[in-house]
Amino acid sequence: MVVARISTGRGSGSGPMMGMSDMSSLARQVVTGRWFMVFASFLIMAAAGATYMFGLYSQDIKSALGYDQTTLNLLSFFKDVGGNVGILSGLINEVTPPWVVLSIGSVLNLLGYLMIWLSVTKRVARPNVWQMCLYICIGANSQTFANTGSLVTCVKNFPRSRGVVLGILTGYVGLSGVIIRHIFDALYFHDIKALILLIGWLPAAISFAFLRTIRIMKVVRQPNEVKVFYNFLYISLGLAGFLMIMIITEKQIGNDNFPRAGYGASVAGDMFLLFLPLLIVVIEEYKIWVKKRQTLNSTLSITTESLKPPEPPMALPKPEPELEKAPSCWRTAFRRPARGEDYTILQALFSVDMLILFIASMCGVGGTLTAIDNLGQIGISLNYPKQSIGTFVTLVSIWNYLGRVAVGFVSEIVLAKYKFPRPLMLTTSSSSPASATSSSLLTSPSASERSGLSSSRSYRSF
Repeated sequence: MVVARISTGRGSGSGPMMGMSDMSSLARQVVTGRWFMVFASFLIMAAAGATYMFGLYSQDIKSALGYDQTTLNLLSFFKDVGGNVGILSGLINEVTPPWVVLSIGSVLNLLGYLMIWLSVTKRVARPNVWQMCLYICIGANSQTFANTGSLVTCVKNFPRSRGVVLGILTGYVGLSGVIIRHIFDALYFHDIKALILLIGWLPAAISFAFLRTIRIMKVVRQPNEVKVFYNFLYISLGLAGFLMIMIITEKQIGNDNFPRAGYGASVAGDMFLLFLPLLIVVIEEYKIWVKKRQTLNSTLSITTESLKPPEPPMALPKPEPELEKAPSCWRTAFRRPARGEDYTILQALFSVDMLILFIASMCGVGGTLTAIDNLGQIGISLNYPKQSIGTFVTLVSIWNYLGRVAVGFVSEIVLAKYKFPRPLMLTTSSSSPASATSSSLLTSPSASERSGLSSSRSYRSF
């Protein structure tokens, strides 16, 4: 006879009053949860866009080291090489946990930009051009380690929302230029050379702070997962709007007349909106914590009464089957995975898909990178004041954010609703910068002539 009695109760954690043990359990759930890992990735990405700020300090490098435009374009080329060639970070991420990748990226970031700052401020002997190219390549390459360590980890932890994850995280990279600019103005107040030092230590400090937070976690699909990411999106849109308002306000008042306390208030607003997603993280992790408590507090009591069964004859133990080890990534380098499955880094390197993506990105993004790198020089050639050039560059960061977020979220929507293929979306988005650049040159040829950047010279950096 079998008698079963099931009683379900609620723990003290789901009631109105919570003890200290419940509070510590909830805090542990928040800090170790997937959503806090996403929040930490937001902060890392919000400081990982130093490569897009080259236009702010390129003139200081040019004047301090006596470079001409051709040498500056050479530096820009090596910056783009470092910021876009992430093979090394991918290979390291294939065999090590994410915290190792983030640690290496932090060291590279601090080393590269610290050496540039020491050279520009003449605290060390004037370096050779090849040394400066090496410094800026090392510093820019740290961005690939941040992307691989945090962004790729988030995509693995949320595989069914990868388009949304990529859109919002890369969007924070776009906003990072404005955020770092505001922090710089509050701390150093227009000392552009100090901006290079800030770019060196701030991203490294943030990555070190979240080394143990960014990690691969067990994938648990939540019904409201996409809705949570949309809540994150709305907060990031609010942050972008606030940054835009502050940029316009500074321009209207005048950057030279804008008080330092105003920059402090601007940074306070930035920090509030940067940390506001933490509220959503706590709410979501609290819901998960309550469900776990309810499951643990459910008790199942079974009482059995039966005759003692006869003892079975002795049987020889069966040998346990050996567990098959996953093949090494080196052995599967030339084995193409099934369509829709994830590639290893070596499979991607030797695949036709990667070759097509590489050529498409090189042709579609190269012109945009050249334009962004030379924004400072374009502003100088048009006789813009130094502070207006800073406004010019930071405004581009806002448009950079909007484009990245739109591509990530819109591609996910049109793929789910209209089965619009992502390769066609890539073609459309890649052709847009080319069309805009061509139309601007056709409508204002005199501006391109005044800028002093001929096609042969500009695209030498590509």
